[in-house]
Amino acid sequence: MADTASRSMIRSEERTAFAAFDGRPGGRRHPLVATAMVLPLATLLVVAFGGWEAVVTQASSVGVMLGR
Repeated sequence: MADTASRSMIRSEERTAFAAFDGRPGGRRHPLVATAMVLPLATLLVVAFGGWEAVVTQASSVGVMLGR
């Protein structure tokens, strides 16, 4: 039991340290900031793995479903 309590205390200290680094009390990002962070990686993955055709196929099938 004592070992579990000490581990949870260390985890809470780590969370506090990361929250202080974030600078925001809730630790939540604005959706546009999150999108701006993800887009470069998503673009790299699409180019690296040639996934553009799959994206177009999925988008067109969703468009067809919404059009019904």
